[in-house]
Amino acid sequence: MPSTEHKTRKCYGLFTRRERWGLSRRGWLAGLGIFVVVGILWLFNVQPFLAHTERQDTKILVVEGWIHEYAIRAAVVEFQTGHYDKVYSTGGPVAGNGGYLNDFNTAASVGAELLVQRGLPKATVQMVPSHVSGRDRTYSSALALREYFQTNGVTVTNFNVLTEDAHARRTQLLFQKAFGHTATVGVIAVPNTEYDPKHWWRYSEGVREVLGESIAYLYAKFLFRPAPTPN
Repeated sequence: MPSTEHKTRKCYGLFTRRERWGLSRRGWLAGLGIFVVVGILWLFNVQPFLAHTERQDTKILVVEGWIHEYAIRAAVVEFQTGHYDKVYSTGGPVAGNGGYLNDFNTAASVGAELLVQRGLPKATVQMVPSHVSGRDRTYSSALALREYFQTNGVTVTNFNVLTEDAHARRTQLLFQKAFGHTATVGVIAVPNTEYDPKHWWRYSEGVREVLGESIAYLYAKFLFRPAPTPN
């Protein structure tokens, strides 16, 4: 079939001019319309996608120790109403310490202490500190929890992780990567009290959280490559 492309050569064939297809004004308008529609769909759906809750029927509750006071209170209520037997507080070195100092200067320790202060029996709360600071903190906390279960002979087939708002989707993903096929990870997202999730773009806190977690989730989903986990 003859080509419809037209070529013009000049200067003994050193330069070639070719006709090509390009977007017309109508094409650019159509492309812009698609972009706008996709943007609107993202605007109204990204926050509930990130801040989703998917509970497992389990007796084990895991709490990310770095969460704020309102989420700690929600964790206490979840433990009491969900009929859990044990709660594990996870997290690495407290920010500002320059790295790991000891187990009591970790988010795991701080979270465990707050849970007890807010009404949970001390015997039901176990801190599981991670020694890793900096990047991949959530995944490192999940690895520390997996190691704790293995070292202490705790048989776990599923558990729920409680965290804050838009962090939930990424937390579930990274904990599941850490545990592989050995356990099913559920997640509980505690709504952020500082912004309206239905209109998150109207609040500076909502913009920072949703945009930041969107980027972090995409990294965790498509670029993060953890070490292989046992089957």
